[in-house]
Amino acid sequence: MSGADWLRLILLSVLWGGSFFFVGIAVPALPPLTIVLARVGLAALVLAAALPLLRLPWPRGARVWAALAVMGLMNNAVPFTLYVVAQGQITSGLASILNATTPLWGVVVAHVATRDERLTGAKALGVVLGFAGVAVMMGGAFGEGTLWAQAACLGAALSYALAGVWGRRFGRMGLPPLSAAFGQVSCAALILLPLVLLVDQPWNLPVPGWGVIAALLGLAVLSTSFAYGLYFRLIASAGAVNAFLVTFLVPVSAVALGVAFLGEVLALRQVAGMGLIGLGLVVIDGRLWRRVRRPAAGQIGGRLPPEPPASGGARSP
Repeated sequence: MSGADWLRLILLSVLWGGSFFFVGIAVPALPPLTIVLARVGLAALVLAAALPLLRLPWPRGARVWAALAVMGLMNNAVPFTLYVVAQGQITSGLASILNATTPLWGVVVAHVATRDERLTGAKALGVVLGFAGVAVMMGGAFGEGTLWAQAACLGAALSYALAGVWGRRFGRMGLPPLSAAFGQVSCAALILLPLVLLVDQPWNLPVPGWGVIAALLGLAVLSTSFAYGLYFRLIASAGAVNAFLVTFLVPVSAVALGVAFLGEVLALRQVAGMGLIGLGLVVIDGRLWRRVRRPAAGQIGGRLPPEPPASGGARSP
């Protein structure tokens, strides 16, 4: 990757790691569904303004919008809500670490639901290591009130993985990524609006402070709208495999922000679990192992086949 690509990667990890930080600020003041509606609703407005400026098409056709509605449910409404609810009980850093299991779920879902992304031995080993890390982190939570919150984060990561497989269809539909992003957050907002009106009754809520309002704007504009654009730009310039590296960096950014500004502390078992999840992702990615094997093969005159093409990417928190 070029230096510019590395800067994009680091900035993207800060933006997506920042989503957990922004939620951590907003969740004591507002109900979860209201926070998520503000995130997707404001993001839809920003992307609606961006599409004509970038001369990108609007989503059209009942078939496209039906697919976008499913995507908005699985990639936005469900996981965003689960993470916000969970962060009422656990730290933003721990939630971000559990979010890093998304690629592990993605490997399993892709094996079941697709024909071209089957489970290999290395991927299976990576999945086992990754979920061993989850077990280490959650081992001390059995019998505690935070167990369901951690399970909610895993459910959100699974929802992202399902959305990743579902989202493959938009390329075949010829829908540009930012147009799809606008469509899915718009559908998510429409799904959540009646629930917010029925459950949260926002007209009865106290007016949030400026810090909470700033967090909502950061969540919608920076961690959703701008992050989508940056992510798709990174894929175009560096490829999906390199963009996948953001998964390793998001927990680092989220933990650093949580410790610096929210007074959060990670337990030793959570750090150990994060290490196992990271090791599992390294095994699934496979590039480090291939780089180790190449010099050895060169020393004995062996030859290795070319690297297979990438078939996935990271998921937004």
